Amino acid sequence: MLLAPVPGSRQAAIRPVSEGIMHFSPAILSGITLIKPRRHGDARGYFAETFRADRFTDEVGRYEFVQENESLSAQVGTIRGLHFQTDPFAQGKLVRCVQGALLDVAVDIRVGSPTFGQSIAVELSAENARQLWVPRGFAHGFCTLRPNTLLSYKVTAYYSAEHDKGLAWNDPAIGVEWPDCADPETLSAKDRIQPRLADLPACFAYEG
Repeated sequence: MLLAPVPGSRQAAIRPVSEGIMHFSPAILSGITLIKPRRHGDARGYFAETFRADRFTDEVGRYEFVQENESLSAQVGTIRGLHFQTDPFAQGKLVRCVQGALLDVAVDIRVGSPTFGQSIAVELSAENARQLWVPRGFAHGFCTLRPNTLLSYKVTAYYSAEHDKGLAWNDPAIGVEWPDCADPETLSAKDRIQPRLADLPACFAYEG
């Protein structure tokens, strides 16, 4: 399920996919891309290329992934985020769900961007195999829709505690339409006190 924009909402939509071994769908929020690998199945199961550097470079841009992370959430409604890292450790993230399902969210925090403060939310699951590319300049988070959901994501910069920042998940200014199961009690201590968009320092500038 892709969440379509609601009239008056600050939540964006996805354009139709391109064809090929992997489908790439640019989002209305510039830089965000939805990727769906094609699965080749038979009675035994399926085979899929989940990442190809050449296709990614052609469709998204040239990036070097330096680290891959996993995040397991046992409880339905677990909220993680919204997170980002500042320069020189700002990260692009290529996110996919390998077990369970989640609502993946990105918020544009690039000062001067025509979509500054707007969000996009996409359901990722093991079944739909979708991946979301979230470039630097966006805050990222998610809410799990099934128990024992496992998220895997590649990043373009190493983790740095000093540069690890965040944005309040429920800030009305960003208008994220979280699922009914979203449980604030699952938030980490850090995410309970993240600033709202209006109080966030200018960390990124829109580059067009």
